[in-house]
Order: sequence, then C-alpha cells, then structure tokens
Amino acid sequence: MRLEILPVPGIGPVSEGDDLAALIATAAPWLRNGDVLVVTSKIVSKAEGRLVDVPADGPERLAARDEVLAAETARVVATRGATRIVQTHHGFVLASAGIDASNVDKTRLVLLPKDPDASARGLRAALRERYDLDVAVIISDTMGRPWRNGLTDVALGVAGMPAIRDHRGEVDPYGNELQLTQMAVVDELAGAGELIKGKCDQVPVAVVRGYLGVTGPDDGAGAAALVRDAAMDLFSLGTAEAKAAGLAAAATLPDGPGPTPPSPEAVARAMAAVAEVVAPGTVFTHVTDEGVRAGLVAAVPGWPAAATALVLGSPATPGGPDDLVRFGTDLQRLRTALAAEGIGSTLLPPPAGSTAGGGSRV
Repeated sequence: MRLEILPVPGIGPVSEGDDLAALIATAAPWLRNGDVLVVTSKIVSKAEGRLVDVPADGPERLAARDEVLAAETARVVATRGATRIVQTHHGFVLASAGIDASNVDKTRLVLLPKDPDASARGLRAALRERYDLDVAVIISDTMGRPWRNGLTDVALGVAGMPAIRDHRGEVDPYGNELQLTQMAVVDELAGAGELIKGKCDQVPVAVVRGYLGVTGPDDGAGAAALVRDAAMDLFSLGTAEAKAAGLAAAATLPDGPGPTPPSPEAVARAMAAVAEVVAPGTVFTHVTDEGVRAGLVAAVPGWPAAATALVLGSPATPGGPDDLVRFGTDLQRLRTALAAEGIGSTLLPPPAGSTAGGGSRV
C-alpha cells in the first residue's frame, strides 16, 4: 500500500447552510473514486448551524460556556481545576465536550456535529449523487489521549469504510493467531489528514489516496463502533472521581458483617487485594476461631454476633506520628477492599484480655 496525503485549499470560510459537497468538489476537482476525505468537524458544525452565541469576554462568557457544557454533557468523567473531561451524548469522552472557540468569531462557540456519522453519510451521498464520486468520508476532531501528552485527530464520524480493521483470527509470520488486534484505522487516517491540514492554515479538508480498505456503496457501521461499551471500560472515571464513587458506595453498606458472617473467601480476597500496598511491617490476622468470636461478643458491648475479627497491627500501638499515619492509611485501605467485596465494617475497640492479637479490629 502506498498512501498520498493531499490538502484541499481554497474552501474559505464556511457559514450556516453552506453546501459542503459543492465547496469540496469545486476546490478539489481532481478527486478520484476510492479517495478518503478527512473533513474537520468544525466546518461540518458551521454548515449545520451548531453554533452558540456567547458574550465576548468576562464572567458572563464563562457562565454561558458552563451552561453550554452542561447541556452537551451526558456524564462527568474527571474534573481538575477548570478542566472538565466529560462524556458527550454521542458517547465520546473528551475535554469540554468538544466545545471550541478557535477559528470562530469571539462571540460564538462551535459545538460538535449532532450526529457525525449521519453528517459523513450525507456528505458522501451528495458527492456520489451530484458529482459521481465514490469516496469515503471521515469527520475528524482533535482529542487528547489518556496516559500520553499531546493531541491528535480522531474520527467522530465515518461513511464508506469500516471504522475498525479486525485482524482477529489472522496468523502472524511466526504462526501466532491474533486474538485481540483490532486497528482503529479511521483514527489513523484522521491523524494522517491532520498532518496536512494544520490548525492555522485554513485547510479544513485533506484527501488520503491509496488506502485499500474503502468499501463499495455500503456506508458501514460508522464511528459509533469506536465507542467502548461502558461495561467494558476499565477506566470510566478519573482517579479522584473513582475514589469518591467507591467511598460513596462503601458508605451505603451497613456497619458490620450483616446477619451472617462474611465468607472466608471474600475476606481473603480483600486482604490479598491490599497486602502488597500496605506499609512494610503491617500484618493482617483473620480471626475465625469460634471461641475467639464468642469471647469478642461477650467482652465488647455492641460487638456484632456474626462478626469476624480482622486484626491490623504490628506494631499494635503506633510508636509515633508517622506510624500512626501509616496505621490509619492501611486500615482505610482494608475497609475499602472489604467494601469492594460487599462486606460492611465498623471499627471496634479490642476486648479486654483478648488473645486475638494487638492492633485495631475491623
């Protein structure tokens, strides 16, 4: 495969109601069947009237922007200072719901297209029906990436080609069957187009020529195929938000173990979950002896009859401020791990004369 990336200059400013198919076909009469058009989402939004009037500056502008952001947000993912990472109603996770104030009048904000896949299908159909061009269309926008600095363009909408190239079941040159490899080729092509479009060059459309994955008349499933299902998303919240959600969930659990003792397996999983992150020297002891349990019930007022004692100690009594902080941190880690297993807990004092060991009981 040999690819060419070609700019489409001369499109000029785009306003609401403009005919994008005519603008592109006029600026690029050299388009060929099989080309992939990479179209900046901003001109799609402008043509579709996805603009909002706001004050040019001052606190009124910030307030208006916050209102727009709230309307475009389906779920808040993470917040750091003034930065808001949200999931839009499309399912995209990105900063500020993709609301953009660049390359537009100071009194306006540009929103993402309402349905980027439908926009891609409409543009592709217009080029085919009016200009006899069979091309694929990618609607692109700029996003950040988790775990990596810098921005890149990705596909918000696509028509005329699959969003993903699925290599599962293929065999590599070493005889290994590929199990998980699914390449987001439309994101790769969107990034390639951005290399030629730039941010300040007023080139909102690029053409990628030579890619062999363009389909025939079928528009394909669109870029919606790239949105990860929530049940499969292992990182659906920012760190602080996940911790807050976990604490909120833990707070709804009843104190103590409930009417029956928690299963030893669940307690063991909780202890194992935190065993490698506690401070060196911290020891967990799981007290399950029925005699000890009966002694705890008899010795400590309010001790739940079905409780299992978990002793966190060594040293049993912290020796100084640093030890106390470590001790408290490890105790809260343990309680969080128990909550993850659905086990409520409460802190109780050690019974007088108990042989269960030193430290605090959970």
